[in-house]
Formats: sequence, structure tokens, C-alpha cells
Amino acid sequence: MARSFTLSQLDDAAALLRGGGVLAYPTEAVYGLGCDPHDRQALERLFALKQRPSTQGVLLIAADFAQVERYIDLDAVSPDVLAQVHASWPGPNTWIFPRSAAVPAWVAGTHAGIALRVTAHPPAAALCKAFGGALVSTSANPHGSPPARSAATVATYFGEALDGLLDAPLGGLERPTAIRDALTGAIIRS
Repeated sequence: MARSFTLSQLDDAAALLRGGGVLAYPTEAVYGLGCDPHDRQALERLFALKQRPSTQGVLLIAADFAQVERYIDLDAVSPDVLAQVHASWPGPNTWIFPRSAAVPAWVAGTHAGIALRVTAHPPAAALCKAFGGALVSTSANPHGSPPARSAATVATYFGEALDGLLDAPLGGLERPTAIRDALTGAIIRS
């Protein structure tokens, strides 16, 4: 099994991420797989674990707006849109923004935008704070399988192939967070 971390070991989990590791961690509804979004090799390993094409891209999760602001093309977003997004964060709301040049191409895949969430889920937010920035967040499951809702399911899916697992409670939502287009308000995933 992958190395298991508790909430008291967040600095160790963050060090694993900074060292190129792929970590499973709890989010609002399901376990996610995460890595440093600027580490292409780590993200390629994450896609291999999920057996998912890299063209699909991934979203980024953060502890606060400062951790995601640089990924947004702010010239393309009105103050009213930003106010609406700020009112929903931190919280279980993922927004797709026009992406800035700071978004690595391997994160966005073939998408023109970047999906971002400032989470209110304490373990996920604490992990982002310990890491010092936004993290990749995609459901912890092989492509086409149900998302993992327990550490045991993560272990069944990935075993030793995964570098680490933050064993902490989920946030209590029944389904993964909604995804909306920040510019149009269109619901991409409800």
C-alpha cells in the first residue's frame, strides 16, 4: 500500500508532492488524486494511474484565491463575474475560467479554459496550505470506475502504484462539486 499520512503529517505529505509524488486525498465528496500542477512527469504518472487520456485535463484545487489567481486571465473576466465567484468561495464550487499563460499545457489538456476551486473542506485546504499552492485534483479512480469514497477503495484501486494517501474524512457531499463556466454561468457538471 502507498505511504499513509494523517492530518498531523501534512508537511510530510506536502514534501511528497513537492518531490514529484502522486497523493490521494479527501475532498468534499470523494477522494481525489493530486500532484504538483507544474510537474509534468507527476501529472503523466497520475494520468497513467487513472488510465485516462491526458487530453481531458484536470482541475486545480486551492486553499484561497491567491493560490489560483495567477492561473486566470483576469483581463478576460469582468469584476461582476469575479464578485460572483468570490461569493461562492471557499466552497464546493468549481469554475472554469479563461486560462492565463501560467497554466501548464499539460494541466488543461485540449481545453481553452482552466477549472479551479477554492475549497472549504478543511483537510484539502490544509494540504494546499502545507504544499504552498494549488494542487491537481481529479477523482481517485481508474477511468470509468466509481470515484473512491474511502481510503480502502483508494488502496484497492491503486495499491503500491500510488505514492501516498492522506487518510482523513471526506466533506460530506453526496456528489462531486458542480462545475460552471465563469463567463456564461452555464453548468458543465451538476
